[in-house]
Amino acid sequence: MRRLAAALLAFVLPCQAASIAIDVGHHLQNPGAISARGVTEFEYNRQLARDIARALERAGHRTLLIGEDGLAGDPGSRAPRARGMDLFISVHHDSVQPRYLATWNYGGRTLRYSDRFAGFSLFISRDNPHLEASLRCASMIGAALARAGFTASRYHAERIPGENRPFADEANGVHYFDNLAVLRTAGIPALLFEAGVIVNRGEELRMRDPAVRERIAAAVTAGVGVCL
Repeated sequence: MRRLAAALLAFVLPCQAASIAIDVGHHLQNPGAISARGVTEFEYNRQLARDIARALERAGHRTLLIGEDGLAGDPGSRAPRARGMDLFISVHHDSVQPRYLATWNYGGRTLRYSDRFAGFSLFISRDNPHLEASLRCASMIGAALARAGFTASRYHAERIPGENRPFADEANGVHYFDNLAVLRTAGIPALLFEAGVIVNRGEELRMRDPAVRERIAAAVTAGVGVCL
């Protein structure tokens, strides 16, 4: 797996250097989803965002980590900090709608989980002024993730309340989510990346694995190298 990550990074090393803002999804006061084992989404987001930033820097790109300290509460205030950069990526981990959640006991706590869905998803906004570039980068990242052995989740396209997000590029797992503040307020190409479903007990373990995170970071870097 480390060879695959190295190969993906090598694929983009010759490309022109770019500047990428990596947004750590959520914050300490609103940490997002709670995983099947009781860890906040924010903690997963921060670790993966750091891994992605390191991979991008090794490939020669310049990065800006936004929200790493957990104090940036207003989503609409994040993207403007990336003005002048080439791409904005908001890093998240997924949950599911409440109808799909069950409970189990882990570490003496009753926690919610769902093993029904797994996989990554990517989102762009049609209200972003750089829609074409946003879609291109999201599609290239989705394609690189697939080459690295990851599977896109179709969950967000389900026609149920809270979902029904139309595909922008079904083959590469890209959806439209027009009213996401971090995407529509960005003055640069922007996308939101759901790396995996952390209420899925098996997928959570994969997201905790440094080797898996390295493969994800390498795939994101490969996609960025193609799209910019």
